[in-house]
Amino acid sequence: MINDETHRERRARKLHYSRLLRKNMTAAETLLWKRLRNRLCKGMKFRRQVPLLWFIVDFICMEQRLIIEIDGAVHEQQKAYDAEREQELEKLGYRILRFSNDEVLHHEDDVMMKIIKAL
Repeated sequence: MINDETHRERRARKLHYSRLLRKNMTAAETLLWKRLRNRLCKGMKFRRQVPLLWFIVDFICMEQRLIIEIDGAVHEQQKAYDAEREQELEKLGYRILRFSNDEVLHHEDDVMMKIIKAL
């Protein structure tokens, strides 16, 4: 049962799940990752599918405390959860940028300009 997990077991489960997410990224996440990886964006180091608190964030630049989230259709039904999640992450000093899959796939340059501006 998940409630009986130790901290170490919970962390291992999150790490396993984040690895699965890295292997099965959406088209929008893959496209954006090509622009963020290897310090291609203003020389900043981004990581993908990173466990943070009890969440897994899509992309994060630790140095700038910037999180980038790519929202698919499921996010339309979980707006309250996403708002609570953002609030918790902002309490830790992170800024969050949210983009829809459609924005990333069809307006990639605009998305990148917003990210560069946030950095």
